[in-house]
Amino acid sequence: MKMLRNILSWVIPILVAAILVFLVRTYGLEVVKVSGGSMEPNLADTERMIVVKPLPVKRLSVIVFDAYGEDPNAAKDTNYVKRVIGLPGDKVVSKNGYIYVNNRKINQSFISKSERTTGTGNWTLNSLAKDHNWSYKGNAVPKGHYFVLGDHRSISEDGRAWGYVEADKIMGVVKVPFWQGTKQHRVNVNDRAS
Repeated sequence: MKMLRNILSWVIPILVAAILVFLVRTYGLEVVKVSGGSMEPNLADTERMIVVKPLPVKRLSVIVFDAYGEDPNAAKDTNYVKRVIGLPGDKVVSKNGYIYVNNRKINQSFISKSERTTGTGNWTLNSLAKDHNWSYKGNAVPKGHYFVLGDHRSISEDGRAWGYVEADKIMGVVKVPFWQGTKQHRVNVNDRAS
């Protein structure tokens, strides 16, 4: 009996810790690492950030999502970090370095003019769909989907090439912890959603 109590005294705390880790990772927070430069200057390659799962996805939120099946070039277990530009039903247009959503120019002060214009091009969702043979065609983001771009437009492999992100593929909204990066980078990632 004493031996059983000794075994349980260390097994139970391990089980409780494992259950807590599972619950936090499944329903709360997860720490992930950026891979690549598509979100520069706001998130750097190898930078660690927190993904908060219960937060609502808004326009300009930075999200992490399972890219497998969304981007035809993404392998299994590949996650992307991108910024939400279009919500379901939104009409998105790029013209002369500006992004318009539902005919309103969005504030892109989180990137420079050069980052905004280099590699962005002039397009509509419909023209991108035709050019890249997306399964969803039309001028609006389909129901249950989001349109995303990287902040470093000239190198980002994003929605312009492969289309939309299904809502159920989104892991959560990115937050840069207070001890990381500059204040401006934290604002550009944490506080831009509208």
